[in-house]
Amino acid sequence: MSDWAEALRLALTIAGLAVITVLTRAFFMLPERELPMPGWLREGLRYAPLAALMAVVAPEVVMSQGQLIDTWRDPRLFAAAAGAGWFFWRRGILGTIVVGSAVMVGLRAGLGW
Repeated sequence: MSDWAEALRLALTIAGLAVITVLTRAFFMLPERELPMPGWLREGLRYAPLAALMAVVAPEVVMSQGQLIDTWRDPRLFAAAAGAGWFFWRRGILGTIVVGSAVMVGLRAGLGW
């Protein structure tokens, strides 16, 4: 394939992805009135961000290189526990991040884990 054909194909792909992205994100803003939604769906969607976050974070905490961690001497376990403890004690997101990061860095630098 020539360079021009490849560049055209790439440009069409990017334009197509842009159109799909705009349409799917604007889908709920285009109608003039609010779309009817059952109460059970509205209630369920309240938990969607938490579920998505857990789907990303949980594997990072308990897996390494695609395998479950096989030792308790992993700083991610202690950092996650410390961060969760801070959050349940103080209910602050910034503190949770700072405490979890401090424990992780402390265990990696201090104990060499």
